[in-house]
Amino acid sequence: MNIKSFPYFFCLLWVLAISFYSTPVQGKIENGISKSKWHEGDRYDFKFQGRDAIVVVPQKAAAGNPWIWRPAFFDAFPAVDKALLERGFHVAYLDVTNDYASPWAIELGNRFYKEMVENYGLSSKVVMEGFSRGGLYSVIWASRNPDDVACLYLDAPLTDVFTCLKRLHKAAWKTLLKEWNLTEETIDRFDGNPVDNLEPLAKAGVPIISVCGDSDRSVPIEENMMVMRKRYLALGGNVELIIKPGCDHHPHSLEDPQPVVDFIMRQQPEHKKFQHYTIRGSLNNSFIKFERERRGRVAFIGGSITEMVGWKDMMEQQLQQRFPFTTFEFVEAGISSTGSTPGAFRLDNDVLSKGKIDLLFIDGSANDMTNGFTPEEQVRGVEGEIRHALEVNPETDIVLTHFATDGFLPIIARRQMPDAILNHERVANHYRVSSVNLAQEISERLQDGQFTWKEFGYAHPHPYGQSVYTAAISNLLDEMQREINAESTRRPHEIPAAQLDPYSYTKGHFIPLSRARIGRGWKITDDWNPDNKYEKRKGFVHVPMLEAARPGDRLTLSFKGRAIGIFCVCGPSAGILECSVDNAPFKKLDTYTAWSSALYIPWVYMLETELEDTEHTLRLRISSDKNPRSLGTECQIRNFVVNK
Repeated sequence: MNIKSFPYFFCLLWVLAISFYSTPVQGKIENGISKSKWHEGDRYDFKFQGRDAIVVVPQKAAAGNPWIWRPAFFDAFPAVDKALLERGFHVAYLDVTNDYASPWAIELGNRFYKEMVENYGLSSKVVMEGFSRGGLYSVIWASRNPDDVACLYLDAPLTDVFTCLKRLHKAAWKTLLKEWNLTEETIDRFDGNPVDNLEPLAKAGVPIISVCGDSDRSVPIEENMMVMRKRYLALGGNVELIIKPGCDHHPHSLEDPQPVVDFIMRQQPEHKKFQHYTIRGSLNNSFIKFERERRGRVAFIGGSITEMVGWKDMMEQQLQQRFPFTTFEFVEAGISSTGSTPGAFRLDNDVLSKGKIDLLFIDGSANDMTNGFTPEEQVRGVEGEIRHALEVNPETDIVLTHFATDGFLPIIARRQMPDAILNHERVANHYRVSSVNLAQEISERLQDGQFTWKEFGYAHPHPYGQSVYTAAISNLLDEMQREINAESTRRPHEIPAAQLDPYSYTKGHFIPLSRARIGRGWKITDDWNPDNKYEKRKGFVHVPMLEAARPGDRLTLSFKGRAIGIFCVCGPSAGILECSVDNAPFKKLDTYTAWSSALYIPWVYMLETELEDTEHTLRLRISSDKNPRSLGTECQIRNFVVNK
């Protein structure tokens, strides 16, 4: 049942009030119901069994009627509540601020939850929001009802009453004893300490996010949230922590609540039901290192989706929340227009040269399809990336991603899977690498009417679309982190003895331009930057470039390996090359692409791919033939690429 209008919701509140406060004699509503505005929503204040209660209704409820429930301090530092209201959440409040999660207060909360779900049609999975001592109630209620909780948002929460209340807040301690009907002599019967009630939440997989100040004197983080985090992780639970440097107990929340909002959104059943990820192997090596050694190196390699500001940056922030005490080094190796074949050859230079990689995200299937790479090339490219990374460091954990693109969506809508994704998945399965099929998620959500492709942002998503990507990848990490316990250890990944394709680019690397024997017409331009209107990619301008422009210009290159190619830019004047290895007949290669009219697009052309692993000689020359769409006969080479 979806709450869409004030009259309908008002009637429900009227029924609710009468059901609890009318008698055969009086038949009246105790204290009545008042309506007002709260930010962008309609606010309804009423009494629930004698306690103040509030429900704020969004202008348009999100699918599934999600809601967030505060048991204390309504409207205090409400940045997260306001942001969720705008996203279609209902905001609910029941005042049990000073009940300290007593059995009576928990039972009252049970009845309140039941009314919200059964009579108002709100989601059966509530977000519990606990500020300060509201954290005590939120954790205890959730531990008694773990299957009814989507996640917990705890802000400077009271999680250990003994180290906090008994020591620092003696008046509150006396109130707790009174509400629980206990004394100092009978305190051993007390079973409402949050840090001692985490096992049901961990078993149910309830994720937690917390925001705390590191200088909190009222509810010290070291004695509360830090203890809770340590215990929850030991139980296999997922907890993220955002620490505010120099912040005391106040102010709560964040100036920009987006990290918390994104966390909450990704835990909603309506979001999770469209997610498609495949768990293979483990991510234990990186997670254990991040948590125990508190240092880590994470790399991202791929095309424009990885290069642009978006999911990569969100994942960096999310990893820092997941491991708040870890010093991270992030290697950002996205280059627009590149797929797995370029990735295999530049992995050594752009990623592995930075040091041992603990966690590697690979993006390539979308550009493999868009750029027309053959199925054989798709396998050889992504296998080259994965196997090369593992051979350099067998403890590297890897996640493979498949982003949405125009070419993928209609195929998936027909309930088929694009070849590029299938080929990458073959490799992932061979090496036991986990993967996230974001293209399938977006296709299904488009068909479900959640947004249009334009609203999403097409192949280069808007911030909302980027957050969808991040949520799916983060949920994969959530699932895999639950496998870790106190006994878990790091161990090398098993590398299959045989490659899927014996000619995969598993030892791809660059050869310096200086190795070429330059003949007529070729020259190395140290700071290549053509003075024209055409777009250039980062990393492919203001760099040394080997170039030629006239038919007959030629060079030779000696190399050792099983494959040889060029990493070039194919611009508006891209020409036709003629190449020969070991005096074989010359082959022609047209380097002009579908994008060359407006862009010097980075491209890897493989000239020979199944050679003997011996010494070879490449001869390369500019052809007198010309693509009719090209403005000239140019060639600009940034790197020679070789697979040993």
